[in-house]
Amino acid sequence: MKKLLAALLLSLSAALVSAQEAPNSAPFFATTLLDPDEKPVAMATYRGKPLVVNFWARWCPPCRAEIPELNEFRKHHGGKIEVLGIAVEDTSEADGVKAFARDFPIRYPVFLAGGSDGTRLMRTLGNPTGGLPYTLFIDRRGRVVGHKVGMLRQRDLDAVAPRLLAP
Repeated sequence: MKKLLAALLLSLSAALVSAQEAPNSAPFFATTLLDPDEKPVAMATYRGKPLVVNFWARWCPPCRAEIPELNEFRKHHGGKIEVLGIAVEDTSEADGVKAFARDFPIRYPVFLAGGSDGTRLMRTLGNPTGGLPYTLFIDRRGRVVGHKVGMLRQRDLDAVAPRLLAP
């Protein structure tokens, strides 16, 4: 009985730690970012959809390496999960980001967060170091169900997909 109680307390404790560590998505949905044509887009537009929010930069090799995985993941889920790319680059670089997204190619919506604003937003969303790439996984209820600093792999995306699609 003592072992069962100890196991129950340990699992409850782990669940509480996980809940405390999960970032809050509210700052993301409260943000307005620029699209590559420099038009403002409220991220609240994406509320209610399962999201993979990927912070990246053109100069970041791991960021570039994960783009094909993100393209394929979005295609595979056929509109059930949306992938958003948030370029952490100065807004004066909009033309460069637009050309990069077209030529690389990136097949999901891309926005500019600005250098310091993007880093600040990432820190608010659970990335205290501001390292790139950084990816946030938000379910349809707006809960953050995972986040990762560093390059995504297909196994990361496959592992989180059921949590994103849960009712």
